[in-house]
Amino acid sequence: MIAGLAARGARHWRPLAGLAALGLAVGGLVSCTTVERTVFVPPGIEGASFIGSETCAECHEEINQDFKTATHAHLQAKGPHAMNVGCESCHGPGSLHKETGGAPHTILNPNKSADICFQCHLEMRAKFHLPSHHQVVEGKMSCSDCHDPHKGQAVPGGARSLLAENEQCYKCHAAQRGPFVFEHEASREGCAICHDPHGTVNPRLLKERNSTLCLKCHFQQQAAGGAVFIGGRDHTAFLGRGTCWNAGCHEAVHGSHVNSSLRF
Repeated sequence: MIAGLAARGARHWRPLAGLAALGLAVGGLVSCTTVERTVFVPPGIEGASFIGSETCAECHEEINQDFKTATHAHLQAKGPHAMNVGCESCHGPGSLHKETGGAPHTILNPNKSADICFQCHLEMRAKFHLPSHHQVVEGKMSCSDCHDPHKGQAVPGGARSLLAENEQCYKCHAAQRGPFVFEHEASREGCAICHDPHGTVNPRLLKERNSTLCLKCHFQQQAAGGAVFIGGRDHTAFLGRGTCWNAGCHEAVHGSHVNSSLRF
């Protein structure tokens, strides 16, 4: 049944009565999102029970107020008596948290373990185990360093502002911010045009290996067989060396203050 629901593509759907019954049988609750069509059973905490998002809002008023603008607000989780347990879908049942006056150890914290996010974002677990990745599974970073689950778009910038996406990267990678006298125009498209921020098989989170990455944009109609012309110059011999940013060529790949060919 679940596979059938996922196969509906972009169409929105509501949890069926039979599916809800399945969730209650295996753990008590079913969570469904119309964004990624994910079905899962919310995490449990020993000795705790679900109290509903309305109870969470009594103390976390500001988060609750902004949450309606969040991508994660699309997450619809219902428990017994139609209780809204949206907050507890990620943080686990909150009764002990309430009884102890908000003791941090009584609730699940995505900042401490990305496993909470991986409940829905299964593909990200795999990416963070690729050879080149941000240090999330090692505990040196958390998903919320780049994504705000409680307010606005979870993906920085989204379709509205690619520059906002870059701002997330510049918080740590300040040297790449610029401004540069000669900028790499690819930066206008967003850092993710060249890098996959979650993980890749290539060094430096690059989406493609060596000069293959650059040739995705720097392509020119060839005037002679067996030769690769870029910018009017035959680059055939250079491409055999591997990367465009090594061997004394385009080292200043993010931007240069001295050379329009992105050299130091």
